[in-house]
Amino acid sequence: MKYIVFGFACIVLFFVFVFASSYYKDKQLEKFDFMAKEDASIFVRDHSPTLGSDDAKVYLIEFMDPACETCAAFSPLVKKLMNDNPGKIKLVLRYAPFHDGADYFVKILEAAKKQGKYWETLEVMYKSQPYWASHHNPQPYKIWQFLTRAGLDLEQIRKDMEDPAIVEIIEQDLADAERLAVRKTPGFFVNGRPLQTFGYPQLHQLLNDEINKQYPNQ
Repeated sequence: MKYIVFGFACIVLFFVFVFASSYYKDKQLEKFDFMAKEDASIFVRDHSPTLGSDDAKVYLIEFMDPACETCAAFSPLVKKLMNDNPGKIKLVLRYAPFHDGADYFVKILEAAKKQGKYWETLEVMYKSQPYWASHHNPQPYKIWQFLTRAGLDLEQIRKDMEDPAIVEIIEQDLADAERLAVRKTPGFFVNGRPLQTFGYPQLHQLLNDEINKQYPNQ
């Protein structure tokens, strides 16, 4: 008899857990929807690099770390999603340099932005990542041998990356990441809605749902 009672109790606890988890996710979605409407700046700052049409109705916000392997792996996948939906998606990058020393690469990216080479530099970073971003033996200074591929003036980069304003950008993005409960990278939001279960199919579905909502007759 006690085994039956125990089994019944386990089943009840399981359903309580499922209900509580679902309720929490629903409340989180409500909160992020509210933030997107009432405080859009927490998702998109004036300094945020963007890619895509200004007329796009679907904003894909990505909290990224240049030293993050998963961010590098998702980069071409995100571009494919944008190419498959021309003019409908605007990508917004936010910084979450969680890896040790990753702010070094953010500074290079922000310096490259001044030369109009932001996206070229990011692509070079992602492709050369295995050479300088090893988690066991990171060697950040090795990045410099690859940066010429982005067509950069390296001496100017070294000067511009010391701009104190870049530190303020990083601090602001990290503060927003904390407020949005971003704990790891990449962290995705689509029009304020978080990607709750991580994965490419899940991101694809979240984007498609929002695209269908924003472009119902297309």
